[in-house]
Amino acid sequence: MTDTTSMDRTGCLLPLPLVAVLLFGACAGDQQIEPPTPLFQEVPVEYPLELWDRDVEGETLVRVRVSDTGAVTEAEVLETSGIEAFDSAAVAGAMEMRFQPARRNGRRIEVWARLPIRFSKRPPTGGRTP
Repeated sequence: MTDTTSMDRTGCLLPLPLVAVLLFGACAGDQQIEPPTPLFQEVPVEYPLELWDRDVEGETLVRVRVSDTGAVTEAEVLETSGIEAFDSAAVAGAMEMRFQPARRNGRRIEVWARLPIRFSKRPPTGGRTP
């Protein structure tokens, strides 16, 4: 499981669970595509301080375009958390991510991927699957 990162009350980053691994969306046709994988175990997402202090939690599903070099070139909210601050933080953090690029027939390709980001102060529970 991948982790997100977040701020504590002093502005420090804290690891928080990312709900699932990437789900990618590309036209594969008959060819097998190896999905992109995050280069780091933590995602640079900052938990909005005012929501942290109020113990508010939520989840935003972000769609990211991962280039053939592994950079995120676009990010947009697919499913809102219902809280604008979470959605904005999720998109900003997703834009900072870096990936091992997706591959088709051994060649690096650009793909869209879905990235669920969960904002929670609780540690991840064991046994969760994407």
